[in-house]
Amino acid sequence: MEATVTTATEGAEGKVWGGGNEPLKASYGKMMMWFFIVSDALTFSGFLAAYGFSRFKFIESWPIADEVFTHFPFLHGVDAPMYYVALMTFILIFSSVTMVLAVDAGHQLKKTKVTWYMLLTIVGGLIFLGSQAWEWKNFILGEYGALETRGGRILQFVDADTGDRIALHDFATPTGEAKQHVNASGLAAGVEEGEAEAIYTVKDIVDGFNAHSNVVIRTEVLNEEGHKTVLSRNESEEKIKSAVMVVEGADLERNEYGNRLFADFFFFITGFHGFHVFSGVVINVVIFFNVILGTYERRKNYEMVEKVGLYWHFVDLVWVFVFTFFYLV
Repeated sequence: MEATVTTATEGAEGKVWGGGNEPLKASYGKMMMWFFIVSDALTFSGFLAAYGFSRFKFIESWPIADEVFTHFPFLHGVDAPMYYVALMTFILIFSSVTMVLAVDAGHQLKKTKVTWYMLLTIVGGLIFLGSQAWEWKNFILGEYGALETRGGRILQFVDADTGDRIALHDFATPTGEAKQHVNASGLAAGVEEGEAEAIYTVKDIVDGFNAHSNVVIRTEVLNEEGHKTVLSRNESEEKIKSAVMVVEGADLERNEYGNRLFADFFFFITGFHGFHVFSGVVINVVIFFNVILGTYERRKNYEMVEKVGLYWHFVDLVWVFVFTFFYLV
């Protein structure tokens, strides 16, 4: 009897894992895609949790997203907080919709519709990648500039009358020794050692500050109302004495927006997600050409479109969380 039970069990296992669809009614390929998605979701969860803990720890000096992401293409100088990021998000979500339509057309074996919907999905992914690259460029170059103190704090400048941010070039008075020059890479460089990306020296900023009585300092510390603390003119004159470095834009070491961890997480998490989008676009292109060549039409099965669709929906969903953590909360 025992031998009979063993044989029956082996027969059942062969039926379950021998290429059948019994486990969750999913094929082997889709099951493996789901395993990858779950593991990747845990990776992103760890990154976002680390971001959340760091932000909570340094909440008093964390940059305000509405003041960082204010650019919009062809609208230079126009304050459009979060508008372009919202547009990027809409484009990526819309590409997820076209992917759903491609999968549905595949179920109906409609090759032409699958081709067009896959093409729209690819275009949406490319637009998102281009938009992210443009956003990185503006984030890296910066717009206003700031000073950094010995303790690593960021000092920004505002107009005492209007409360508007003021860029360094609006009031700094460069000396003859501090003229901008270009380094071997063709990038603007400063003259002080260790400040290769600064156009002005600290002395230039201080001299310009002293010559413009309407300029005051705004620290990176949030006040009770949730805004950056603006110092009085006397407090600003005292505070600027602690400045040791000019900071313009952002990199992995420091940034003009506030706490340096903000830039580190921004580059790492959005870059990691961008890599996923790029990978998805490449895979979509491969599937797209296979659709054109009729590979899946001959198989009478468009499951590959469905599998890459699962990955694309995952990438879209992850961006919703990244968008919420970095830009909305």
